[in-house]
Amino acid sequence: MKVHYPYLKSNTKVRLRMSENFIKTYVWSKKIRAFHWLNVLTILLLVIIGVVILNAKLFGISTEGKILLKTLHVSTGYVFAINLIIRIFFGFFGQGFERWSQTLPFFKGYKSDLKAFREGQSANFKGHNPVGKLMVAALLTCMTVQMVTGLVIAGTDIYYPPFGQHFAKSIAIDKTDLTSIKPYSKVNVDKDAYKEMRAFRKPFITTHVYAFYLLIFLIPLHILAVIVAERKEKQSIVSSMIHGYKVLPSSDITKSDKI
Repeated sequence: MKVHYPYLKSNTKVRLRMSENFIKTYVWSKKIRAFHWLNVLTILLLVIIGVVILNAKLFGISTEGKILLKTLHVSTGYVFAINLIIRIFFGFFGQGFERWSQTLPFFKGYKSDLKAFREGQSANFKGHNPVGKLMVAALLTCMTVQMVTGLVIAGTDIYYPPFGQHFAKSIAIDKTDLTSIKPYSKVNVDKDAYKEMRAFRKPFITTHVYAFYLLIFLIPLHILAVIVAERKEKQSIVSSMIHGYKVLPSSDITKSDKI
């Protein structure tokens, strides 16, 4: 499908004519779009609940309230983790822009694309531009760290899967009665084993918290970058993550983004 846009693009060295042909190009599959928006929702919920948990004393939350909040946090975390694992899977075995070769900055041609982008020689990319790929890599790394550390913490804190049974057994006096092991309860808990478990989980807590802070920094940066790119490149970046299509000049799609 070809369309004509009535504006003159002059923000790069490549000046497009008013008669330039534009092509409506399918970029983001339903899987990618579903992952993106479910990821947005779960991260938003995790951040809100996480902030409340971190400030439980300030808000005067009782022990029972903390357990409920942590249960909600972990339950939401499962949805986040499953969604992320599915995305990782399609990064290796998916098609088109689902694949890491089209999404991350670690593949052949990236350096030349980055150089061209910085010098204003190429403004239009089917997928993410070179800077966008760096942001995706940072976000995915941060989210993966959050997922792994979160699952360990869930097992040591409220004894939830996949590691909860293991940690409950490691601190139980009577290992045949694991059902009596409850969050914030000393029933059937060996004090020394419990201290060892808490020492083991400490670096995971620290990593989880600092990765959380990093994520809080990256998310607004990502949103700001999208807004700037949308205004500068005029490629329907935001709407493309809703319906899957970008509108791009037929003569200015980089070779590295063709699939």
